[in-house]
Amino acid sequence: MIIFRKRVASLDPASLERFVSRARRALRLRGSVNVLVTSSREVRTLNRDFRKVDRPTDVLSFPSAVLPGNRVPSMAGEIVLSADIARQNAARLGHPVANEIKILALHGLLHIAGYDHERDYGQMAAIEKRLRLQLKLETGLIERAQAHNRPFTTRQRSA
Repeated sequence: MIIFRKRVASLDPASLERFVSRARRALRLRGSVNVLVTSSREVRTLNRDFRKVDRPTDVLSFPSAVLPGNRVPSMAGEIVLSADIARQNAARLGHPVANEIKILALHGLLHIAGYDHERDYGQMAAIEKRLRLQLKLETGLIERAQAHNRPFTTRQRSA
């Protein structure tokens, strides 16, 4: 399910749903994913409540818990995206806001799939780059941080 609490130019729920489905298939991620596109204010509240970090961020991921017996849950997880930060990033990087939302969604999906760029010695970065190219998207989040020699902090929260 895709929910827009804050509109994004030239991106509707059906388009984002198709993108998320393609990215899920490319990741072989089973289970559905809910995506909420909202304001930085709401993202800040969620970041504070779940991660104890009192500031907005671009993407939060909430993977579903593994069921007893290693059964795959019908819900893989949920992603929350800041439309405000996506607009700022898109303007700074010179690409459409719709593409930035997709870049953020892909990053969130990778976290839901279990990848963690802080601990995996570049595995998530490599997969993000491969999928980003396959899905015809601009530079990903991890690459941006590496290009600016900044540490990339996780935005993941286990449910």
